[in-house]
Amino acid sequence: MTPTPLPELPSSHLCQVLSRSKARLQRRVRLSEGVELAVWANVDDEVRYCQPGHHTLSVYLAGGEGSQLKARPEAMGAPGRICIFTPEDESHWLVRSPVQFLHLYVSDLAWAGRVVRMLDAEPRSRTLRAQIYGDDQAFHAGARALMQLDWQDPQQQLAADAIGQQLVDRLVLQSATPRQLQALQRPLGGLSAAMRRRVLAHVEAHLHDSKAVSLPALARQACLSEFHFARMFRQSMGCTVHEWVLQQRLARARRALSARNVPPLAELALDCGFSSASHLVRSFRAHLGVTPTQFSIFQRNA
Repeated sequence: MTPTPLPELPSSHLCQVLSRSKARLQRRVRLSEGVELAVWANVDDEVRYCQPGHHTLSVYLAGGEGSQLKARPEAMGAPGRICIFTPEDESHWLVRSPVQFLHLYVSDLAWAGRVVRMLDAEPRSRTLRAQIYGDDQAFHAGARALMQLDWQDPQQQLAADAIGQQLVDRLVLQSATPRQLQALQRPLGGLSAAMRRRVLAHVEAHLHDSKAVSLPALARQACLSEFHFARMFRQSMGCTVHEWVLQQRLARARRALSARNVPPLAELALDCGFSSASHLVRSFRAHLGVTPTQFSIFQRNA
């Protein structure tokens, strides 16, 4: 999930529309195929969205009191307010004062795949209703959590990916029928023994590769939707995928630091899936209370 130039997208895609406006792109990351996050800031602008062809969740992070939909001048933005734009949405926006907002883009293909996997439904039968300045604490909390993360840090990328997938799941759930929601709320067991062994072996073999141990990648290993896999994994392991991967990375680092010949920290960090030696040191100290060097010295003297 490294930063890349804006991909070749239709000119109506909200990312492209905003890039042609006065809005400034502050952060951007691709979470998985067809799902992206972006943070924008804008002021003194007028923006038109016209049938973007994808779903968008917009969460206001700061400001927004001077932002309004031209067709609904009485509705004003504020921090924490959300908007949902559908593929066919058309809207005309006036931005009179500073605003910062997070966008979650979900392509039609990603939306269709999630609807099939979660709801076992025909994607065209499940569409969202557009929302303007709604109040959804779960979406707001997810956006705040995302803003606390470094999207370029491999370990925090896993956390960002997990939160992003939860937000997409919540969007899909808003399109579900009462019967579909009832089916999703039925208690699930954990992963089967064979499935658990396969997933954990995959994690151990790919700890160095954040993309390979992301929630979507592990769900594919289990042949489950991200939504169901996350629930079943937690039931089996007592923690989230992100927490488990971090535990295994730290465990690998501890084993290497306890060996007779300890590799250089930079080499060890990459082998364990940390972005750098300093990232390994920070994580080690945060979770174990000592630095890798201190741990290694203690092990040699034990």
